[in-house]
Amino acid sequence: MSRLAAHPLFVPLLIAAIVLACGFGLGSNFYLRVATLVWISALAAIGLNLLMGFAGQVSLGHAGFFGIGAYTTAVAPNVLSISPLLALVLGLVLSAAIAFLVGRPILKLKGHYLAVATLGFGILVSMVLTNESGLTGGPDGMTVARPELFGLRIRGVDHWYWISGAVLVLGAWLAGNLVRSPTGRALRALHDSEVAARVVGVDVARYKVVAFVVSAVYTALAGGMLALFNGFITPDVAGFLHSIEFVVMVVLGGLGSIFGSVVGAAILIALPQALSAFQEYEHLALGFVLMAFMIFLRKGIVPSLVALVWRGSK
Repeated sequence: MSRLAAHPLFVPLLIAAIVLACGFGLGSNFYLRVATLVWISALAAIGLNLLMGFAGQVSLGHAGFFGIGAYTTAVAPNVLSISPLLALVLGLVLSAAIAFLVGRPILKLKGHYLAVATLGFGILVSMVLTNESGLTGGPDGMTVARPELFGLRIRGVDHWYWISGAVLVLGAWLAGNLVRSPTGRALRALHDSEVAARVVGVDVARYKVVAFVVSAVYTALAGGMLALFNGFITPDVAGFLHSIEFVVMVVLGGLGSIFGSVVGAAILIALPQALSAFQEYEHLALGFVLMAFMIFLRKGIVPSLVALVWRGSK
């Protein structure tokens, strides 16, 4: 069983099976919409997990990249007269460039100082999106042009469910290959000890920036997809609370676990819907559930459950 779980295709195929099961099992557009939001958020969580879980670098401002991806997808078709899908690609390039420029100076910081610096970046992006109302529509947000693929306008919930599910599977597969590559081994080395990694020849500064840029691209892709899916976007997507949600998804599901990112996103997106029956006590119940998860599954849901199963099988 452990050898099967360690296979590079195990996690992507597991996610693909879940996407297929939900796609054919969920009957209403409401549940498909919730699942689509889970797949999109999970993509951003995988990106942040590469940075936090594998490289050991904290970020409290990744919603900034989410906002850059979303607003580039929304603004570029109006300004540059390009297609929304090309604008999405432009958002990834822009996010990667900004992550490279921002990452080099702030990744010299460590611990709380790095967390505050990334928090400042996220707040800065949110303020720009809010105040540049001529381009972004300001606090009221703006509409996003619907993309077309092979002459078909993509706007239905079922369209975006399958697209976001396929992109999530692809993103999980790429992330899995990355962490198994020499780059992934270097990231894990600097996560354990930057001094030890430097001693064995790892270019610590370079690999920190690599992790930051890759995670930014993942998050920007999720932001662009959300903009195209909703057809409308507001600066809240780049807000501080959204950054905290991404961090909670990663920690809740399990640092260093790609599948844990999906589980964390699923719980944080779907659980509030399930707890809506409690009405005004919804947030109270959500808080208790999250606390219980972290108290009894301290390493995150997936790593803790895997460890329990592994011990039980011995």
